[in-house]
Amino acid sequence: MAGDSTNGRRFIVEADGGSRGNPGPAGYGAVVRDGDTGRIIAEAAEYIGRATNNVAEYKGLIAGLRAAHEIDPTASVDVRMDSKLVVEQMSGRWKIKHPDMQPLAAEARTVFPRSQVSYAWIPRERNKDADRLANEAMDAGKAGRQWEPKGEPRPHPVAPAAAVSPVAAVAEPALEAPAPQAGWAFAGGQAIATTLVMLRHGETALTPQKRFSGSTGSDPQLSEKGRWQAERAAEALAARGTVEAVVSSPMLRTRETAEAVALRLGLPVRIEEGLRELDFGAWEGLTFAEVQERHPEDLNAWLASTKAKPTGSSESFASLTQRVGVARDKILARYAGKTVLVVSHVSPIKTLVRLALGAPPDAVYRMELSAASLCAVQYYSDGNASLRLLNDTGHLR
Repeated sequence: MAGDSTNGRRFIVEADGGSRGNPGPAGYGAVVRDGDTGRIIAEAAEYIGRATNNVAEYKGLIAGLRAAHEIDPTASVDVRMDSKLVVEQMSGRWKIKHPDMQPLAAEARTVFPRSQVSYAWIPRERNKDADRLANEAMDAGKAGRQWEPKGEPRPHPVAPAAAVSPVAAVAEPALEAPAPQAGWAFAGGQAIATTLVMLRHGETALTPQKRFSGSTGSDPQLSEKGRWQAERAAEALAARGTVEAVVSSPMLRTRETAEAVALRLGLPVRIEEGLRELDFGAWEGLTFAEVQERHPEDLNAWLASTKAKPTGSSESFASLTQRVGVARDKILARYAGKTVLVVSHVSPIKTLVRLALGAPPDAVYRMELSAASLCAVQYYSDGNASLRLLNDTGHLR
């Protein structure tokens, strides 16, 4: 049994993941049940792109734990899965050797204190609800969309201090920041925090012209001014002396910016695909005025909804949020307790700031991020996040 919770409440989390190809198109599903009645009080599912069964199973576990945490972070949790691998590894009886599994297991352990969680294997036929959701997520991905709950979300009454939106609890538990709880998480008397210092890349030839420059365009290099900006950022970050790792988007302009800082700090650059800029499709290389003239209806739809896509694009702000949230979680798991420089673009950085604040999706349209500007968010092990810096350009003056 899991350790006793403060208020005696108990949840059962059933989770599953699948891959059609292993690796192949993958998704996960998870349900949270009331421990006394067995009633389902929250669901979570997501299509995660190409992955293995084991990765999908771990992501299902994380989503289930987070959904339970949003309802009541003081509850005890009995996790039940038909994956013997995940159950044995999370119980500490088997070693986790695969590099893809290690950060996911570490992330799962940060959701609840270990004393509040237990793990048990169940036969596949007793895990039908989680399996159903995982298949729904994969079916949605095959259709080019993300999973959405069917019908009205199931109610889950909780004390007012821990209340969360049923839509948030069901639809996006893996990405949206949990509702802040009273107090912070402490270990040994000190708060456990991981800091992401986010640096937008320096200018390219397209930046001063305010042209759309995403992940499917010309992939421009830094201009002379952009290289100067990267050097100034490197000087400022070296002077602070707190950065312990550097992670970058794969785009040329971000890699050049990251390498300038990493060289000064004596650190390697780790590439994270999920940090790339939004795909702007047919808008790549165009100014806002040119897009307004050529694709007025698509532009208006895009500005009105974060679920709309630029003309010919493969993704919306909503789908970008999915991959950026996954990238964030991987970084937090890999560098827990450290200060990490994340070199990225306007859209991913705005999204990370929005998620940290718990702001609505359209908040991304209300932020200004200058070239080579710095933002910083501190993430705590209890799920809270604190915005510490936004669009700082002091090092460029």
